[in-house]
Amino acid sequence: MIEQQVESIVDSILADYQCGRSIDKMDPFEHPDKDVVIDMIGKLRRIVFPGFSRDRSYRMYNAKHNLSMLIEDVMYNLTKQLTIVLRRTMDVSSAEEKAQELALQFFRAIPQVRAVIQTDVEAFYDGDPAAFSADEIVYCYPGLFAIVVYRLAHVLYTLGVPMLPRIMTEHAHSVTGIDINPGAQIGTYFFIDHGTGIVIGETTVIGDHVKIYQGVTLGALTTRGGQSLRGKKRHPTIEDRVTIYAGASILGGGTVIGRDSVIGSNVFITHSIPPCTTVSVKSQELQFKPRACPGDCENCKKPDPFWEEQK
Repeated sequence: MIEQQVESIVDSILADYQCGRSIDKMDPFEHPDKDVVIDMIGKLRRIVFPGFSRDRSYRMYNAKHNLSMLIEDVMYNLTKQLTIVLRRTMDVSSAEEKAQELALQFFRAIPQVRAVIQTDVEAFYDGDPAAFSADEIVYCYPGLFAIVVYRLAHVLYTLGVPMLPRIMTEHAHSVTGIDINPGAQIGTYFFIDHGTGIVIGETTVIGDHVKIYQGVTLGALTTRGGQSLRGKKRHPTIEDRVTIYAGASILGGGTVIGRDSVIGSNVFITHSIPPCTTVSVKSQELQFKPRACPGDCENCKKPDPFWEEQK
């Protein structure tokens, strides 16, 4: 009886696959392998930070040999994944040729990406008194992880690669809670403190020496236009040396936060702010009501000097 019911269920779901919807595609080889892309992220981080990890199978460390092995590994897999996503718009032979060239362009950009990441590490160290060393930042800070993945994905995005950059940044999003679209343009010395809940939209432009705290949204004012808004500036521009504190929301493609401004916690901004401006929410009125004291402990019987002084 169970076998017959299972067989009936299988037949009904197979029939449902024939409806021709976008969710009904049957060939898994038409799409990139997410696990392979995530594995590439780990290996790319080893290329970016060569002294912070090693392959346990290596008994001796030879920088050139190990780097060659890593690059060959990532190059092979990246080319394969690029070919898959490019096959949608061109024949297999052309896709393979284009994929190889894109992979080469990507790796040629690595030194430039590393130079910018060095400024990010410096921004973290200079901006966080809780950081004891650059090593601690590279090993431990989720904000830096999200930025590194974004900077690598952004290279592929600017090369016109579909899907793969988004898989990379969404992996970082799932790990850190920090959502940076690979299309965003972010300058040097970028510092994300704590990080969880940050959203940075696709057309966001961020200058140099910008610091952002947890829960900040740099988003679109509205998305009701759907696909008609594709390619339009929907997210704000943040100029140089701006600090944005926790929970702030800055929305709209025409919104510009001028250089050297400070945006306070929990503000909601939909219009431009001139340079050298502090924006904050007016302090809410706090109410204090005394509660009945149990009066049956030593602390209640003896006045606390600290609280007596506060009165």
